[in-house]
Amino acid sequence: MSPVGPSDRHTQLSDEQLIEAIRAQGNLPRHVAIIVDGNGRWAKRRCLPRVAGHRAGRHAVRRCVRIGSQLGLEVLTLYTFSQENFNRPRAEVRALWMFLEETLLVERDELNQRGVRLRTTGELQYLPEVVQKVLAESVAMLADNEGMIVNLALAYGGRQEILHAVRGLARRHAAGELDLSDIDEDALRQELYAPDLPDPDLVIRTSGESRLSNFLVWQAAYAELLITPVLWPDFQERDLLLAIRDFQGRERRFGSLPQGDDGSGRTAERRFDPAFWLRKLKVRS
Repeated sequence: MSPVGPSDRHTQLSDEQLIEAIRAQGNLPRHVAIIVDGNGRWAKRRCLPRVAGHRAGRHAVRRCVRIGSQLGLEVLTLYTFSQENFNRPRAEVRALWMFLEETLLVERDELNQRGVRLRTTGELQYLPEVVQKVLAESVAMLADNEGMIVNLALAYGGRQEILHAVRGLARRHAAGELDLSDIDEDALRQELYAPDLPDPDLVIRTSGESRLSNFLVWQAAYAELLITPVLWPDFQERDLLLAIRDFQGRERRFGSLPQGDDGSGRTAERRFDPAFWLRKLKVRS
């Protein structure tokens, strides 16, 4: 998959015009999920240590939260730390947890002012206790707000989440609470980390890499994907606005076609008329 993005006509609009166009279009994505990537490369290009890139990424988070809450998004999920990230050097991992703790303490008052709620997704028991404590305090502090949900995917893995759900179903079946015939997609969904959140409509990946990296494997099955070459610390409000405007221009079919349409505007009757296709394809019988 090559990088994709908004059309040229969208890029000519000012930020204010983009916001107006997005609101006028009306079909906002309920849930935008971002694979935040490129902190290390951002730092390397500036001859800085990798941790400097992680610290700079905090500003991109603030920008996305600001514009997301301004537009009225329901959920903004940020892939902040994967389970595979535990394989990085210990010093870098420790620095990441320190930055997370620091960011929460500094930003949560502003989040509260914006009416933002905070959620977490992942195996939080693997986080340092002090970080778990600050996370729990921040979630509780913002719990009564009614605005956009910021969902941090921490120590998260999509395959691990599915395994977690399957084990939950197995425990319920062994306890006699669930019959095998009752295990369907809805039953599995209820065992996921955040079953109450809607599936992401739009998944954005920064830094130009074209893969999901074990992110929301179940939930992103029908998400629209947008790959941008912009490194995460450089990701601006405008980049998110352009991504949402691009999303609004797509037709989401979920594997089907509009009723009575074969994709070219033809009616079902014509679509199944052999004589029509013999003429159209110039096939001689």
